[in-house]
Amino acid sequence: MTKTVLVTGGSGYIAGFLIRALVARGWHVNTTLRSLAREAEVRATLGVTQEALTFFAADLLDDAGWAEAVAGCSHVAHVASPFPAGAPKSDDELIVPAREGALRALRFAQAAGVSRFVLTSSVAAVAYGHGSDVRAYTEADWTDPTAPGVGAYIKSKTIAERAARDWVAAQGGAMEFCSVNPSAVLGPLLSADFSTSIQIVQRLLDGSMPGTPRLGFAVVDVRDLAELHVRALETPGLDGERFIAAGPFLWMKDVAAILRDGLGPQARKVPKRSIPDVVVRLLALFDSTIRQITGELGRTRAVDSGHALARLGWQTRDVPTTILDTAHSLIERGIVKV
Repeated sequence: MTKTVLVTGGSGYIAGFLIRALVARGWHVNTTLRSLAREAEVRATLGVTQEALTFFAADLLDDAGWAEAVAGCSHVAHVASPFPAGAPKSDDELIVPAREGALRALRFAQAAGVSRFVLTSSVAAVAYGHGSDVRAYTEADWTDPTAPGVGAYIKSKTIAERAARDWVAAQGGAMEFCSVNPSAVLGPLLSADFSTSIQIVQRLLDGSMPGTPRLGFAVVDVRDLAELHVRALETPGLDGERFIAAGPFLWMKDVAAILRDGLGPQARKVPKRSIPDVVVRLLALFDSTIRQITGELGRTRAVDSGHALARLGWQTRDVPTTILDTAHSLIERGIVKV
């Protein structure tokens, strides 16, 4: 008998690849949208039939629609969470929907008799607020959301995962819970509606970034991330587990170099020079988005995905492939003119 899984946030970048991967493995997928006005658009983007994918209207901050969305599901992948490109006016703009959405999904999942709940968290809940500590962080590490310089998005992912785990421990009953904690998610696009992480490559390609600041991040391919979610949903005996999903740490200048080496003339706008820290800090005085990242200048935040490899046999494709596939997709869809 076909199993049914709820994937929340069906219009999202990660959710789209996860839905397609699950359907390919024989699952029936229920998914949520804030408005069913987007159903036809999202279904066309995903290329999944009505027999394999059912849409429900549900919002992270409202109970309406959740019981219907999770009815008949044995598994839930809670992917939906706010990730804006700019700085929010208040931390609560991100914290409240992230935390309350996770708790709402958990409550309705448990009431519906769901056996496995997988939360899409982030390395943001792992690798921040540790002071000058420089090492590869693991699933044993937790971000300190009260530490100086920890931004709203990082707080939201940390607080939401903590709240989810606390709720499961107190009220989860027999429902199994685990989390997947990805780094910056790159890869090909399904549509022009893509994740904030993709803007890193977009801005390097289109010339809107005049140079590369001393910023870095670990990268994970969206296709590999979808596969890790599938394994987290299907593999027995994972209750309480946490899986970092990330490849090696790269500086922005490394990403630029990969684009230049792999794209040739199409990378003519990719910057070759670096932006000194003092210039970034000066720009931050006038731009709240830049102000969010000044504390990351020169910081190495490597994370270790060894647990996902050892426990689930999960591996990532090489990072240049991911970055170049992202670039080709942006160019082919006309999002970046080269």
